[in-house]
Amino acid sequence: MVRINDFLEYLKSEKRYATNTLLSYRNDLNQYHAFCTRSGSDSMDFNFKSIRNWIVFLMENGYSPRSVHRKLTSLNTYCKFLIRIGELRMNPMERVLKPKLNKRVPSFIDEEKINHLLDYYDFGADYEGVRNRLIINLLYQTGMRRGELLALTEESIDLSGKSIKVTGKRNKQRIIPINDELKAELLHYLEVRDALENPEGTPSLLLTKRGQPMYPRLVYTIVNKYLNLISTLERKSPHVLRHTFATHLLNRGADLNAIKELLGHANLSATQVYTHNTFEKLKSIYKRAHPRA
Repeated sequence: MVRINDFLEYLKSEKRYATNTLLSYRNDLNQYHAFCTRSGSDSMDFNFKSIRNWIVFLMENGYSPRSVHRKLTSLNTYCKFLIRIGELRMNPMERVLKPKLNKRVPSFIDEEKINHLLDYYDFGADYEGVRNRLIINLLYQTGMRRGELLALTEESIDLSGKSIKVTGKRNKQRIIPINDELKAELLHYLEVRDALENPEGTPSLLLTKRGQPMYPRLVYTIVNKYLNLISTLERKSPHVLRHTFATHLLNRGADLNAIKELLGHANLSATQVYTHNTFEKLKSIYKRAHPRA
């Protein structure tokens, strides 16, 4: 049976999957392989019974239906790869029933709260304060993902054209417009950043105070810190600002297809999840305003 490494190399070189996605696939497949080994098999079992038993095992050990779905997607993609190269005749995943998903509505921050943070909170005039405010503003005003934010370079920014080139999943690029406020903030950040020592000569736009490229955990910590000041949401991650970006655009009448392009979604169904938040707002307005509500 073909090794997992061969499959991951195929996804990387031909499908151009992101590094984090490849890591998830590796972990999921290694986990399934370990389960098969504990069940007495010498290798991965690609049959309906083994996969069904794995699903039961995952659910009994506290995995959410959404997590199980992701793991089954990894296994399904791997089976398709094995069929493609002639190592497997039929895909057992076609018979597998996945756990039912609870509909999850994206969490977002109210406009009033995010505006209060950006307009009135003192982030500080030192490098970290300027950088941290820029991070919050970039995530909120562009809707980019954390990985896309970290991949930005100075060349990604077109200040004269007031736009940012973002490289998303599978290396797909998109152009996101920026306003005068964000343009001025980027200019100010670059001035402050140039005063840092840059020992590695990194092209990364966002740096630590020691002049090194920022890393995912640091971005999460920064966003979580500031969202804690304005929100009681259980999750206060960079992705919440992406949800906030999309929800606020939709609430103000933006076209769903335009939001899809700005977010870099592959299909409209991924963007339509935000319409639920808009409908909830309409219901709230209706209940407050209609005399018979």
